[in-house]
Amino acid sequence: MVRPVPETLLDLIRPEVRSQRPYTVPGARKVPVKLNQNESPFDLPPALKRELLEAFFQISFNRYPSEQPAKLLTALESHCSVPEGSILVGNGSNELTYTLGMCFIHPGDVVVLPCPMFALYESMIHLHGGQAVSITCRSDFQFDVGAMLDAIETNRPNLVILTTPNNPTGLAMPFSDVEKIVRAAPGFVVVDEAYHEFNTEASALSLLDDCPNLIVMRTLSKAFGLAGLRLGFMVARPEIISEMMKSRLPFMVDRMSEQVALLLLRNQELVKDRVQIILNNTRTLKEALSSIDGVEVRPTNTNFVLFRTSADPATLLNELADKGVLVRNMGGYPELVGFLRVTSGTEDENKAFLEALNSIVGK
Repeated sequence: MVRPVPETLLDLIRPEVRSQRPYTVPGARKVPVKLNQNESPFDLPPALKRELLEAFFQISFNRYPSEQPAKLLTALESHCSVPEGSILVGNGSNELTYTLGMCFIHPGDVVVLPCPMFALYESMIHLHGGQAVSITCRSDFQFDVGAMLDAIETNRPNLVILTTPNNPTGLAMPFSDVEKIVRAAPGFVVVDEAYHEFNTEASALSLLDDCPNLIVMRTLSKAFGLAGLRLGFMVARPEIISEMMKSRLPFMVDRMSEQVALLLLRNQELVKDRVQIILNNTRTLKEALSSIDGVEVRPTNTNFVLFRTSADPATLLNELADKGVLVRNMGGYPELVGFLRVTSGTEDENKAFLEALNSIVGK
């Protein structure tokens, strides 16, 4: 018989870790139509995959990759129109989130952030011994900028975190509000722009020359469709990036991921065309949802739609899954109890979702 782990051993694990929950996607089931994680519905075209085969055979798998992939850095600096040394690449923006904690959060530090917001940020703050001062959104789910500015003035935090457009609400902050917060903060302001390509508001990157406290996060998981390869990056002043490199684990971006990212950066028109298709499909999906009796639909500046019905969301999620469609129950966020979130997929996937939903709530 295997002996259980003594509680005295478990007590040696940091309490900040033991108090947290692992990040998992609840309710995940293998179904034909997967619309629960805000992924792009488009894989790489076969022709581009074949082009990557040559790169695959050129890779020496017995050699470490560079600490930072030089060619990819150059391509991203050009893509973002920033000077050399302004970008840090990571194994998805999630990994870089933990780098933020290593760099900026001392035990007991206050971090100001709005809510609801991507849950990993608050978890990261607690894991590094910080205190999250969460500013509840307004009734329309927009961030309460006035309350955030008051919290910044009161707490004088080393770090403020924003997400725009925001997951899980789908709403973008007006650029003027982002600028107010960046200019008011005495410390660093991280602006997560994971859904930037779907947004009509200007990027916070335009503030970088005048605001040395700004850090912008981007990902290649959404519009670029590389969620399976884990690539994200951070943009800041070169002096800040060089310091953050000291806390980042080496060799986190593998050679193949770099080649795929470079290929897509050379094929920007493909990405732009797909973004436009996703935006059109999202608009059509939102309109169709709004036409169903008893369905409340929220505005969105992303590739997903937040909605609710009179049905119990957990029950509705399971009934949709039984019909082959997976969406996300957002009840884990107190502000979003009752809401579900559906990613905009292909036309066929969206049609399958709408038919399944109609068959349940339209009874």
